[in-house]
Amino acid sequence: PEKRNMSMIFQSYAIWPNMTVAENVAFGLEVRRRPKAEIRERVGRILEVVQMGHLASRYPQELSGGQQQRVALARAIVVQPAVLLLDEPLSNLDANLREEMRYEIRRLHDEFHITTVYVTHDQAEAMVASDRIAVMNQGRVEQVDAPRALYARPRTRFVAGFIGRTNLLDGETRGDDVVFDGFTIPRRAFPESAAIEGRVGFSLRPQSIVLHRQPPPGTRAAVVPGQLVQRAYLGEHWDYTVRPAGTRLSLRVTTRPHEVFEVDEKVWLELDPSQMAALQPE
Repeated sequence: PEKRNMSMIFQSYAIWPNMTVAENVAFGLEVRRRPKAEIRERVGRILEVVQMGHLASRYPQELSGGQQQRVALARAIVVQPAVLLLDEPLSNLDANLREEMRYEIRRLHDEFHITTVYVTHDQAEAMVASDRIAVMNQGRVEQVDAPRALYARPRTRFVAGFIGRTNLLDGETRGDDVVFDGFTIPRRAFPESAAIEGRVGFSLRPQSIVLHRQPPPGTRAAVVPGQLVQRAYLGEHWDYTVRPAGTRLSLRVTTRPHEVFEVDEKVWLELDPSQMAALQPE
């Protein structure tokens, strides 16, 4: 394995405490017996890329978690690997730093064009860092797709629930309609209408549901009355729970900050079938 041209970044970073930042980054090039002048030039350049040039003489114990992560990235990239492997590289960082480093890893990937395999349980990390995502469930690949397609058109219940929040709805075809608990939608309104048959599950993202105080006129979407039973203000948006009238369902709905509804208020939910992804039977 050591003769394959690949690098790996571990969850624990695995940088050597007895070496400075520059010595850690240079180690792989020294093992490859590169000329000293080339090592100095490449180490200096990559440390500037990861914004660690001013800390080249520091030791790992003198660095923050984010700085140690940048050293690990620099050490992995400086050898110009054919493949870069990352195993939960951000799990030891706090939330704000983790978000910053997601974009840093993506930036370095785009700059150096290294084929990268990135293992993570964090949906946001996967969405930011990836060109394609493979979602695995108990060792089995459930779906491989681009992030946007994976989010908008999950194929299974597991993928729908793992990649972001969603509402899972069960329907059944009866003639030309799909019947849900408390409402009906014409089958032709669904993008995958030809594949919808028998009992079918659907994924509907919270931000794809529109709330109204009055029934919206002239819409092709399904309009369902309901009662708002819970709400939470999260700064960037409101998170509502709505129970459609006459059903046992509870639907999660996300709206913009200025769209304010009250608990116990009667509302109408606008459900757009084009935003409902049909799921494969289990």
